[in-house]
Amino acid sequence: MNRRLLLGSAMRALVVAALAAVSATSADALELIGQAGVLGEWELTGNLAATGARQEFGGPIVLKHTGICSADGPETRAGEIRLQLLGTSRVRATLTIDGTACTFRGRKSDAYVGMMSCYDRRDAPLRFWIK
Repeated sequence: MNRRLLLGSAMRALVVAALAAVSATSADALELIGQAGVLGEWELTGNLAATGARQEFGGPIVLKHTGICSADGPETRAGEIRLQLLGTSRVRATLTIDGTACTFRGRKSDAYVGMMSCYDRRDAPLRFWIK
């Protein structure tokens, strides 16, 4: 009977160690998917890496216009994002698209939701998910 308890405890410890290892490596990289624009007409994707600072990530992003108005296929823009997770329910980010820096502050509901502000254009809704 003691052997069974010992084996059960060892298995639980192994599972906890495996889960800790998975969460440690997943904190080094994030996958981002989302939508921008009043109608969600821009699809946003990116793979972000930890920047060394606590809960900060950065990397390239791609925006693809998914509206029906494009005659020669969807318009695509490339940019970069710097993202900081603030606790479990808030995020702050800077997106640089076509040389223009835009800021974003969002709260988490089913996704991170907020407004993206750029100095040279109107504020636009932005919603994204982090995997």
